[in-house]
Amino acid sequence: MRTLKIAPSILSADFSRLKEEIHAVEAAGADWLHVDVMDGHFVPNLTIGPVVVEWVRKVTDIPLDVHLMITDPDHYAPEFIKAGANWVSIHPDTCKDPNATLKKIRSLGAKTSVAVNPDVPLEKVERCFPDIDMILIMTVFPGFGGQAFIADVLPKIEQVRKLIDERKLPILVEADGGIKADNIDRVFRAGAEIMVSGSGIFKTPNYAETIRQMHRAVEAK
Repeated sequence: MRTLKIAPSILSADFSRLKEEIHAVEAAGADWLHVDVMDGHFVPNLTIGPVVVEWVRKVTDIPLDVHLMITDPDHYAPEFIKAGANWVSIHPDTCKDPNATLKKIRSLGAKTSVAVNPDVPLEKVERCFPDIDMILIMTVFPGFGGQAFIADVLPKIEQVRKLIDERKLPILVEADGGIKADNIDRVFRAGAEIMVSGSGIFKTPNYAETIRQMHRAVEAK
């Protein structure tokens, strides 16, 4: 049975008071923290590096879910794991040998994940399945927070959930992009269990009530 987990994305937090923001969502019921790492090359934005992850690790014990939207994860993934990442997502097309990269991440003690953009067919990443613990289905095009949810990605989530269940694979399904209390039920029904939400949580006045609404929306279906 799938269990809903909420992973607020700190990309949408107030960085002038990041420690307080982290503690607030943790107290509100967040299960994980999601960290969007962008290098200005693979995606058109620059965000944070290992130093920030190291600092975040010092102020919380909940799992850190690091999404590497960068061109050289082979070089940088070890730095993020050393800084405290528990989960590391890579885009396979950024690696010469994605399975080797995933094996290296596992050998360093982190859980592995591949990220799939809205325009990338699932078939392109199936070769990675033996070496992943999770698959991250993007419901927006990565690069900036606050984008609108792309409902056309829901069939892809259904497809990967069916494939995982049929093959009895120990792989979690994560969804990221435009997820809010008013659409989270659709994403969960499609097959995702780890929900990344940035502005859907951090831009609301009461984080605890927002997370409660998310759980109620899923439980009501």
